[in-house]
Amino acid sequence: MERRLALFLLCAVAILAGNAYLSRWMAGPQPNPAQQAQAEGQKGEAAGDEPATPEAADGTAAPDAAGTAKTDTKSDATDANPAEPAAAGAEPPALQPDLPVRRVALGSLDPASPYKMLVTLTSLGAACERIELNSPRYRDSEFDGAYLGHLGLGTSSDPKGASVGVVGPGTPAGVAGLKVNDVITAIGPHAVGDWLAVEEALAKFRPGDEVTIHVMRAGQPVELTARLARKPLDVVQPENSDPLTLELTLAQLDDQKLDPQKADLPNLPLSNRSWELVSNDESQATFRWALPTVGLEVLKKYRLARVAVAGQDPEGPSEAFHLVFDVEIKNTGMAPHQVAYRLGGPTGLPTEGWWYANKISRTWTGGGGVRDVIVATDIKGRASIETVSGIKLAGDKEVTRWKNEPIVFAGVDAQYFAAMLIPQKKSPDEVWFADLDPRRVGPVPADKNRLKLTDVSFRATTVTEEIKPGESGLEHTYFLFAGPKVPAVLAAYGLDGIVYYGWFGTVSRWMLAILHFFHDTLHVPYAIAIILLTVLVRSAMFPLSRRQAISAQKMQELAPEMKKLAEKYKNNMEARSKAQQELFRKHNYNPLAGCLPMFIQLPIFIGLYRSLSVDVELRQAPLISESVRWASNLAAPDQLFSWESWMPAFAQSWLGPYFNVLPCLTIGLFIWQQKMFMPPPTDEQAAMQQKMMQYMMIIFGVMFFRVPSGLCVYFIASSLWGIAERKLLPKSIKKSPAGEAATTITVASRPAAE
Repeated sequence: MERRLALFLLCAVAILAGNAYLSRWMAGPQPNPAQQAQAEGQKGEAAGDEPATPEAADGTAAPDAAGTAKTDTKSDATDANPAEPAAAGAEPPALQPDLPVRRVALGSLDPASPYKMLVTLTSLGAACERIELNSPRYRDSEFDGAYLGHLGLGTSSDPKGASVGVVGPGTPAGVAGLKVNDVITAIGPHAVGDWLAVEEALAKFRPGDEVTIHVMRAGQPVELTARLARKPLDVVQPENSDPLTLELTLAQLDDQKLDPQKADLPNLPLSNRSWELVSNDESQATFRWALPTVGLEVLKKYRLARVAVAGQDPEGPSEAFHLVFDVEIKNTGMAPHQVAYRLGGPTGLPTEGWWYANKISRTWTGGGGVRDVIVATDIKGRASIETVSGIKLAGDKEVTRWKNEPIVFAGVDAQYFAAMLIPQKKSPDEVWFADLDPRRVGPVPADKNRLKLTDVSFRATTVTEEIKPGESGLEHTYFLFAGPKVPAVLAAYGLDGIVYYGWFGTVSRWMLAILHFFHDTLHVPYAIAIILLTVLVRSAMFPLSRRQAISAQKMQELAPEMKKLAEKYKNNMEARSKAQQELFRKHNYNPLAGCLPMFIQLPIFIGLYRSLSVDVELRQAPLISESVRWASNLAAPDQLFSWESWMPAFAQSWLGPYFNVLPCLTIGLFIWQQKMFMPPPTDEQAAMQQKMMQYMMIIFGVMFFRVPSGLCVYFIASSLWGIAERKLLPKSIKKSPAGEAATTITVASRPAAE
């Protein structure tokens, strides 16, 4: 028995180690950080791109100064790197003169406005720099500091301070009256000299604090008062030196074709130069890049969707979570041109939950990453969805590419949010793209445990078209959806297929429907709704659990007889087995009846786990109160305290950077239930099995240490229900005068079909 126990423990440890090894093996080989940096640098030089922004020591991106560090670095790099020389004997096209980088804010961060988001555009590449959701339900769960607004801060030397590049309506800065070109010299008592000093000063305050902002405006000092807020969630944002969202460049101009490793065609740096801002207001902006020598003009137009119905709940579902994006290429010359363009997808999606998130892949070749590329193609009027795992892209593995296929939508899927580019085609089977290439767009983190943080996106190259003189060609309109993965919202855009629950998807949807009924209709908190769901499920399963309890009681009553048979047939296992079966038949006992409820509960457990893991409505739903930081997110572990500073790295790779008390309480209740209700062993083998079950509970505790706290609430409520249920069931054991269990069992006289 001791040898078997030792072998069991060894196998359990091997399973855990094998699971960790397989997870890393499926993610692909990890490049050496130094070699990776060298390779990225060589690639950037060859492509004419900017050098990569150094990473922080932990492998994550360095602070981006509210989005300007990336842009300013890129702008400086392009100014220092003139366009590549033209081919010998060819006259290089006249370039649009260098223009200062400008930023534009569309929409508002005020939830009462007719918009659902605040969008920041930059003239550098005429790209989308940032999209912030304005609903109070969607705040940045990983940012603890105070938020003033993303201001596009630059440096100023006279006077010294940080120059404001953009002010978003509805932000604390916008409400306070801060304006573009103001120079911030101090925040409260803290003097600031650049954007980094502004970030450091804001870190000393908390959301809700009221601070005085000292600025220089047109050479005169001005004092403004701002009430700082919690940081909103950025669906897309600048990250490292990654390309910005919706960067565009020409992929073909007549005989010139863009090298896939290059950023732009020779002498046509559309993606890394500042475009001309033609017009803009609170909901639209138009950028232009003119090439008079070639005879081409490229226009990029942005229009932000508004809430459809006046007075509609700003947090409710509507088709307003998107940015309309138009591309138009005009031929202003005297000769026709063969033209195609290359468009970049969304980048910088949220990575929250990267250490506990467990997305299910649609394929058997690997698990989902924190950020995955999703592509849907039209097949006979239906969208066929495929996922390219971010883990695969991080490992530079070969992945699927789509060539000359009717793309319905493509984008990046995160745990609770998504950014999807939806071509507005006349016909679903229309082909716009000659090639769509999912790719890694950011550096691989040096820390292997942070591999999931790699930024991913795609590049789409359009089909080449001829544009005749004086005409416009390649006029394409897209919707850029950027919002929460709320089923009703996704369905409005035809994106409901991007939420994937796995094998037991039907169970997951039913669990969520019941949960939302309790919360939305009965107006109870989600923690109480989960307990009510537990009561509902356990009540529906009461007949099965009752049979399980009766089976356990019968087993306990038959224990003396089983022990006698074990002694009688000690050396004849076959005879013992036949005698036990005869005993079971005599007393109408089925040993498998006690296992049936466990198998029936398995789909419910998996379905509920999946639903709680991906439901954005449970994100940031507190167990107790919003004022209590512990268990403030039912879709995440409870995170009682951080042990990142002293827990070994290998342990953190299994358990995460926080100690979670709810999984420990859950496993403790499971073990207590076993000790209370498991019948005493009749032989050494049964005793060994019970020991193994106890050890398995500890192993399950390690494996489920990072499950959502909402799921732990379900298990705790279910365990307490089970204990009460078993305690309240009437005892069926009758005692004989001698004190021994009677051979006649009360429940045995019930019909066998019960």
